[in-house]
Amino acid sequence: MTDAVFLTSEDVSGLASPGEYVEAVREGYRQRGEGAPARPRAKLTNAEPPGMLTDYAAVLPETGAMGGYMYAAGFGAEDAWFVAPLFDAESGEPLALLDGASMNPFKTGAAGAVGTDALAREDAKTLAVIGTGSQARGQLRATETVRDLDSVWVYSPTKESRESFAAEMNEQLDPSVAAVASSAAAVEEADIVITATTASDPVFDGDLLAPGTHVTAMGQYHPDKRELDATTIERATYVPDLRERVMQDAGSFIAAVEDGAVSDDDIHAELGEVVAGQAPGRESDEDITVFDSGGTGIETVAAAHMLYEKASEAGLGSDISLAPASEALTGR
Repeated sequence: MTDAVFLTSEDVSGLASPGEYVEAVREGYRQRGEGAPARPRAKLTNAEPPGMLTDYAAVLPETGAMGGYMYAAGFGAEDAWFVAPLFDAESGEPLALLDGASMNPFKTGAAGAVGTDALAREDAKTLAVIGTGSQARGQLRATETVRDLDSVWVYSPTKESRESFAAEMNEQLDPSVAAVASSAAAVEEADIVITATTASDPVFDGDLLAPGTHVTAMGQYHPDKRELDATTIERATYVPDLRERVMQDAGSFIAAVEDGAVSDDDIHAELGEVVAGQAPGRESDEDITVFDSGGTGIETVAAAHMLYEKASEAGLGSDISLAPASEALTGR
């Protein structure tokens, strides 16, 4: 038998700062840029009751960990559960099993912030956030750690949602956070734009982007959903988290290809390649850049291992035992 640790959402909630998530995830993408294996999400859908079962995985050799995410969403309970198994990348032995829900906005926000840090102008001061859910909260808190922001403008279609989000974030963050009445008002003066929505159609007009703007889009991982219009994709240096997933589920890019605005030759590089210095990111202050974040095992394993180490230091979690196949896979 091999001992591992089970970490509840309560164990890992608040265990790491947004900046610590960003640091871990940046290191994960650097390893990916130097050849660490990762594969895009695989999703199985169910019609009745409606739901989906999703998983993805990565190996981070220098971190010494591998694993990923599996989650079920919808179905009869109309809820979601996230499980993150973590293995030792050298021995293959299990290290931990995490209840992965509470870390989700932080590890996803960290991936967005790594993309922003790699691609946005160093002097970027103003941020537009479109969306006001948990993922928007995670994106904002992480992005605030990689740029010295002055102003944040927030938009979502529901006035009450955007105003309560702005009030909450204004109390927590140094930059001023204000709700605005349209996505255009948020985007027009922004150095950085973050979209964190469930929208099926573009959430702003790409012609409104000023030269030099960076866009992180993280709500689109379905071929028929597109937060960004073809104009944005065509104008931008386009960087996805994983090249392999682009024509699978990067809805904005797929739609732009179908419109004839771009081709798959217009995928500039993966984020990991930029982080590792294998490919250039922004090449001038006038470039418009896009990081398309669909969610991968890279940020999941990086964040889970960071949390596992911090939990071990703090004595958190409960022991579980798993039998190796050499003992248990007998057929008897």
